Order: sequence, then C-alpha cells, then structure tokens
Amino acid sequence: MSDLIQVQHDGPIVTVVLNRPDKLNAMTRPMWRQLGAVIDQLSADDAVRCIILRGAGEKAFSPGNDISEFQTERSNKAQAIEYGRLMHETVRALTQCRHPLVAQIHGICVGGGLEIAALCDIRICGESSRFGAPIKNLGLVMAYQEMESIVRLTGPDVALEILLEGRIFDAAEAKEKGLVTRIVPDAQVAAQAQAAAQRIAEGAPLVARWHKKFARRLADPTPISDAEYDECFDCFDTEDFRIGYAAFLAKKTPAFRGQ
Repeated sequence: MSDLIQVQHDGPIVTVVLNRPDKLNAMTRPMWRQLGAVIDQLSADDAVRCIILRGAGEKAFSPGNDISEFQTERSNKAQAIEYGRLMHETVRALTQCRHPLVAQIHGICVGGGLEIAALCDIRICGESSRFGAPIKNLGLVMAYQEMESIVRLTGPDVALEILLEGRIFDAAEAKEKGLVTRIVPDAQVAAQAQAAAQRIAEGAPLVARWHKKFARRLADPTPISDAEYDECFDCFDTEDFRIGYAAFLAKKTPAFRGQ
C-alpha cells in the first residue's frame, strides 16, 4: 500500500488520510482503489470502533478527481466506465462500512471530495471550508452511485441546485443544506473530530453498528420485516448490555468489549 492513503491507528480509532497535499489531495485512480481497499479492511476489523477520514494538511479535504488524469484515464466513454467502476467500488466500501465514519473537513471539499465526505456519518468542518460540485463546467455527469449520498443528505431539489448551478458555497450554507453536521472554528476541526471519534469509541461498538444499519434501512420505504424488528432486541443478549447497565447502576464508566 503506497503512502497516497495513510492509515494511522490510535487504539480503536483509526485515521485514514487522503495524502496528496501538494495537489490539495486531488483523487487519482490509485487513490480510489487504495481507499476502497483500506475501508474494506478496516470494516472487517472488530477492534476498530471509529474511522476518521481526512485530507492531508489543512488547505483541503479534497477538490475531487485530478483533472490531469482525464487525458490518460478518462478520455472516452470506455475508459470512463472502467474508472467509474473503480470509484463506485470505493463508494460501496464507504457505504457498507460497519464502523462509524467521521469526516474531518479542512478547507476545500468539492466534487469527488464532497462525494466522499457525504458518505461519512458525521461531517465536521471549519468555518472557512468551501463546498460544491462544479462538474458542469467540465461537461461531466455525476453518476447515480456518486449522487446518491448527496441526494440522501440534501434531498433531490437541493442536490440539483448544487449540480445545475455549480456554485462554490461556504460552510454555513453547506450546513443549511445538510451536507455537514457541525461547523467549528478552523483551528478546532481536528480536535473536534477526534473528540467525536472518542465519544463514539467509548460507546458499545455493536450498538454503533446496529444504529448505522437501522438508520440506512429506514431510508428504504419497504415495511420493516418481522426478522428486522426482532433484530432490534438482539442487543439484550450481548455482554455489552450487561456491562453497560451494571456500570450505570454502579455509577462507573463501562468498558465495552464488543461482544
């Protein structure tokens, strides 16, 4: 694994870094491939309780795909389909990741960068962060898989506003549109993301995974099945439930085991 995607472990919290600071962390084909592989690997690791996803440095989360690749990697429809399959496999990995994902957003977060951030469960940005998807200026379409998370967060009308106008807008407007969950002073973005991850990691990990699953399931209008309803009560048979309520009664901090 190259250093284009860095993985930093801090106990149960893992930070994944889009690492091309000289290019504002613009995404390349190898980066998309490596990001998907890393997320799949971490998702399968029960020792992980939270993943922070960020860009290197504090100038940008990511401005999206590296435009220089279009001449060599996406110059026609056939190439674009292959490139898209790679991107969408990474979208799948992020969508299906079992662990909570926290986007730590510094500076620019547009295009493909916005798509990645929108796939995270909590999105914390600085006051000077900027957002948008000006791909109309490149003559490009955002495919279904890439658009889905933005539509889910903003609704179709606002997603169309973002895509049709192609404006770059500020953090306050991004929060109003539902693209970010929290705005903090620029100097506090890293600390706030770390604090959010720590709070998540201190909770019962099985519960975090269930809550992610249930929240996504509720976006599907299909009625909840009997088996799905039954799963809501599986937590009562876990060791973490026994640890949790015993710690509460004893007024102690629970040490969850993920069992």
